[in-house]
Amino acid sequence: MDKVLIGEILDPEPGIERARRRERRVRSGFWRTVRLAARRIPFMEDVVASYYCALDPRTPARTRAVLIGALAYFVLPTDFVPDFIAGFGFTDDIAVLTAALAAVRGALNDAHYSAARRALADPDAQNDEH
Repeated sequence: MDKVLIGEILDPEPGIERARRRERRVRSGFWRTVRLAARRIPFMEDVVASYYCALDPRTPARTRAVLIGALAYFVLPTDFVPDFIAGFGFTDDIAVLTAALAAVRGALNDAHYSAARRALADPDAQNDEH
């Protein structure tokens, strides 16, 4: 994936209104996309932990913005490689998520991972209201 495109997606300073739209998109579609991608993304626990980190008010704003940008791209069904394309649909999402996780790895903590494990273990606990 082109570095320029990843840079635009992970822009830590997208502007207030754009950041709000991204967060709303993530909150509204995250769990649906997790269920669709669960078998295709080998590091789903990291992805879910990043969701909890992004929504954690103690997470620094720049880190939250990077994670929200990557997660917004993840939940968008018609991105660079549309998610419905069998075998390839989540490859671009994996690239974006990997870049975001590498950039903010230190911000994800035990509480984020604990919440991720609970949510992944109990599908009934997964909802878009977190």
